[in-house]
Amino acid sequence: MVKLNLQDQIVTIDAGELVGYAVAGHEYIHQKGSPGWRNSDTEMFPIIGPTNEANFRVTTPKGAAVQDQHGLLREMVYQLVSQTKTKSIFRKQYVSGTAIKNSKFPSKSTEEYLSWPYNFEFTKSYEILENGLRIEFKITGEAGMPFMLGYHPAFKLYSENISIRASDRTIALQEILDAGNRALPVLDCNSLTLSDVGEINIKTEGFGNFMLWTEVPNMLCIEPISFYPYAVSQEDLHNGFQTVSTSERIFSVIIQPNL
Repeated sequence: MVKLNLQDQIVTIDAGELVGYAVAGHEYIHQKGSPGWRNSDTEMFPIIGPTNEANFRVTTPKGAAVQDQHGLLREMVYQLVSQTKTKSIFRKQYVSGTAIKNSKFPSKSTEEYLSWPYNFEFTKSYEILENGLRIEFKITGEAGMPFMLGYHPAFKLYSENISIRASDRTIALQEILDAGNRALPVLDCNSLTLSDVGEINIKTEGFGNFMLWTEVPNMLCIEPISFYPYAVSQEDLHNGFQTVSTSERIFSVIIQPNL
């Protein structure tokens, strides 16, 4: 367990997962064991979305890759690289073709092992700033490697009268609940504001889109994504890929609370 702190901000990280972000005693992150979701954050990489209707195969320039919903990164374990009072860095490394045990097998998937035909290194860092928490993702891999990236944090809700503000619309909780498992897309958008008890601003770089998901009124997943997977059929998920055109790609999220 890693704890970061600065003034009245406290961040708690468990094996790379953000399990707490409290400011002046107010907790913003959904707590494990509460109704809604068994996690508090995770990443979706190298694909976003379900793959069951495509026989758990995703097309890449190096052939079909065996992938379950939201990719294989979440099945890997983070290693702590460095830590200070206000910043910590975690890393996952993958060797092309390595079989990764699929936790969804056999109850929710026919694939016992997942794999990807490219080497990559995935770094996740947390840094407390004077005005919020910055989470940065760095993807290092061979030039031409395709990928999607999504960040999947869950926020604790204190009221059912919450709203999400984008530049061109305001979204109520019921609209997100009605979207179901497909999640509600908010496209061509780099920042959102969650209004609850106080407000949280979520600002992103590199992603370009969000999707919003929940099945309960006490938590909300506000997910920056590089591609909304339900815009295409599962067989065409590869149409949403970006590529590693240089040695690395960097994406970031800043959570700025305002009590």
